[in-house]
Amino acid sequence: MATTHLLYLHGFRSSPQSAKARLMAAHVVRHHPGVQFWCPQLPPSPRAAMDLVSAGIAGWPHAHMAVVGSSLGGFYASWVAQQTGCPSVLLNPAVDPARDLARHIGDQTAWHDPAERFYFDPAFIGELRALDVRDQAATGPQLAVVAKGDELLDWREMVARYPQAQLLLLEGGDHALSDFAEHIARVAQFLQLAPASA
Repeated sequence: MATTHLLYLHGFRSSPQSAKARLMAAHVVRHHPGVQFWCPQLPPSPRAAMDLVSAGIAGWPHAHMAVVGSSLGGFYASWVAQQTGCPSVLLNPAVDPARDLARHIGDQTAWHDPAERFYFDPAFIGELRALDVRDQAATGPQLAVVAKGDELLDWREMVARYPQAQLLLLEGGDHALSDFAEHIARVAQFLQLAPASA
């Protein structure tokens, strides 16, 4: 079933200006111009972030949408997919951000604009726990793209988190998936993006 609506969720301290988000957007425009692509700037609060996303996709056809998420965005993407039953692509997804981000409480800078600052509140850890769907079976197809060379997250933990997923396990790589351009065709194929003529 062709995907006509695609949501992209960026990671912690990231933005729609991330290299992967821009590559995905450009690929959709070039090869699937009929597909509606949305990559919102997510607020620091996980609850507020998912409220924003939920409102933004409220009118989307669940049978024809999909979600891609990177790092913390992968964690969020799993929650969105659980709510909608849509396919999801997880790019070096955060498995337990409530644990991993506890050490980042306090003032933070945005990755793509260090002049932009935000405060990561202790309450956000509880909000992350509330969004954790690890104990629930997947409701839609999953593709996990995992780099063994990820310097921030343990690739073994990522693979173990998504036992039902199609797995693209990269021998090297890094957390940013700097070679994402080489894998975008595989991602697009999995997503079954509607062709230009649709």
